[in-house]
Amino acid sequence: MLHYAIIFLVIALIAAVLGFTGIAGAASNIAWILFVVFLILAIVSFFRKRV
Repeated sequence: MLHYAIIFLVIALIAAVLGFTGIAGAASNIAWILFVVFLILAIVSFFRKRV
């Protein structure tokens, strides 16, 4: 999950440098969503192993 978030972040950065603002915005939103999902799953996984 974190791997895909980093990939979309790199795509967003490249698109922003090349001037594709629509693609850059969409890719950064996807990267943000994937990162949040990764954090939630990591926290849930951490607490499930402790119990």
